Formats: sequence, structure tokens, C-alpha cells
Amino acid sequence: MSPVQSINGALRHIPAWPVYLAGAVPAVWFVWLGFTGGLGVEPIEALEHRLGLTGLQFLIVGLAVTPIRRFIGVNLIRYRRALGLIAFFYIVLHLCVWLFLDLRNWGLIWADILKRPYIAIGMAGFLLLVPLAVTSNAWSIRRLGPVRWRRLHRLVYLAVPLGAVHFVMLVKGWQIEPLIYLGAIAALLVARAPWPRWRKIPLQN
Repeated sequence: MSPVQSINGALRHIPAWPVYLAGAVPAVWFVWLGFTGGLGVEPIEALEHRLGLTGLQFLIVGLAVTPIRRFIGVNLIRYRRALGLIAFFYIVLHLCVWLFLDLRNWGLIWADILKRPYIAIGMAGFLLLVPLAVTSNAWSIRRLGPVRWRRLHRLVYLAVPLGAVHFVMLVKGWQIEPLIYLGAIAALLVARAPWPRWRKIPLQN
């Protein structure tokens, strides 16, 4: 048995719920930092940034599931839904911190959206993720049918790059970290593309 087969065999015995537990660890850590002064002199801004970045990181991990199976052979498909829902959880928290702790005024929120394009881009990415989170359950798959459900969930291919563009535009100047995230997402999207298999064309005399 190859190492990949051994890993896949072991993964078959691991349910998805530990992924949800592990996914909650950063949130607990951020709360601890908040209560102990570990978020710096601008705790709300730091919390908002950490939550959004964690959500983007989980989205990237979820996006990597298919390329990992395709190129390495390790099958993590059963954990992809958990990764997506955890990502959505952090992005909702990111949005809530911005709405209810940072601005706390609907007039300011609307003015901020109009003034800062990166906020509108981030909101667009979030709105694309909402139907994916709502339909990430067996009932919705049965109701929509596998084909329509898969088509709907292709929205993630728009939502994740929008999240990365939001990050790139959020920071001042051309910083390397958000560009790395954007590049990683672009590479994963290319790797997920349904490239036709290479076929040898027989030479003709």
C-alpha cells in the first residue's frame, strides 16, 4: 500500500467534526487576545483584520482540496464543506466587527461603501458566499439536484478572488502578503481548471 493510500485509508475514519473544532481555535484565540490586550492599540481594527484574514485562509484551504486530490492523490473532499462553513463564519464575524464595533452607524456604513471601492468588492464577495453557505447541507443538494447545486457553488470561483482583491486594495501600497494570497488563489483556480488530459497523437507516415 502506498503512503497516499495509507493516508486516505486513515482519513476515512476521521469525521468532519474535529475540523469544526479546530476551526474554532483561532476565534477563541482572538477573544483571549482581546481580553488580555494582545490586539494592540487598535484592538477593533486588529480583530477585524485577523477575522477577515482567517476567513480568506480557510477559503484558500477549501479551494486547495481538489488540486491536492488531483496532483497528490490525498482525498480531503469530505472536509471541504466544513472548511467552507468555517471560512464563512469568520467572514461573517469580520463583517459584524466592521458594522457593529467599528462604524456603528448605518449612514457611515453606506458612506464608507461608496467612498472605498475595496469595501464594495468585499461585500460582493460576501454576498456571493451567502447562497453557498445556506445550501451547504444534504437537504439543499437533494432539493436543487447535484447538477444545479454544483453550478451554484461555482460562485466560489468569483467570491474567493474578490476576497483577495479586497485584501490587496485594503492595505496601503503594494504589500507582498496580500499579493501572495492573490497569487495563490490564481494558481489554485488554474490548477482546478478541467484541463484535457494529454493524449499522444500517433505519428502518421
